[in-house]
Amino acid sequence: MTQEDILKAIEQLDEAKQVRFSQLLKICEQFFGNYRVSGSHHIFKTPWQGDPRINLQKGKDRNAKPYQVRQVLNALRKLKELEEDKKNEQNK
Repeated sequence: MTQEDILKAIEQLDEAKQVRFSQLLKICEQFFGNYRVSGSHHIFKTPWQGDPRINLQKGKDRNAKPYQVRQVLNALRKLKELEEDKKNEQNK
């Protein structure tokens, strides 16, 4: 599954407010590697400093919290931009 496919899938799920925490956690692991746990928070390192940060916490209904889904979407978009910039730099 490409990053584009994952972005589209999450956006569709986000619109329905039905993103499972476990699904979001797996996607973040795939793109950002291992996480550390602090209490109930799952914190991922990103290749940049500052926002968008990825700090996930399971909701009461076992779904991801909507604002955290948006954080992951923003982080994936930023990662995609960085990859495109790197690719463009190599093609110069």
